[in-house]
Amino acid sequence: MARHLIDLTYPIHEGMTTYPVPWHPVVEITQLGRHGIENRESRRIVLGTHTGTHMDAPLHFIPGGGTIEQVPLDLLVGPAHLLDFSAATPKQEFDVPDFRRVLGRARPRRVVMRFDWSRHWGTMTYYQQQPFISEAAAQWLIDRGVRMLGMDTAQADSPDNGRSGPKDSPVHKIMLGQGCYFVEYLTNLARIGRPVFEWTV
Repeated sequence: MARHLIDLTYPIHEGMTTYPVPWHPVVEITQLGRHGIENRESRRIVLGTHTGTHMDAPLHFIPGGGTIEQVPLDLLVGPAHLLDFSAATPKQEFDVPDFRRVLGRARPRRVVMRFDWSRHWGTMTYYQQQPFISEAAAQWLIDRGVRMLGMDTAQADSPDNGRSGPKDSPVHKIMLGQGCYFVEYLTNLARIGRPVFEWTV
């Protein structure tokens, strides 16, 4: 049987959407080598590690946490459960009953949340109005064995969370702190069309 491959990532380019805080760099791409002059094509690329579609390792929020090259390779390939939350409204919180309803008795290692939020890509709505999951849901997913959580939003936390203190990204801290990895800024999830699909990072 032929495989149908779907790219779930955003391309990197100058001027693309990046996290709207002063300390996150914009993407810069500079031509270095040119055919007919240096006789080669090469470029310098400047970007933050959280530009476009990317994976969060525990170290992102957990001091001394695992780094991205330490991600267990078996997490990167295998079946993933696609949770259809595409009816989400702005700033809607998804709690334990929402996950229990769509997962039933399943205990997947890989879960991908489809909010269809990529339709807001390139706007501030993408960051300021995104749906999110509760702290209770974060712990429930960990307790069910989830070790990779994907999403077509910028993050799993509320867009209203503070940027410091105990309420700074609590979902990140709960899940990354217990060995889960995030894949953020996914796109094209509506094209998958099945509740369980083969995931490859």
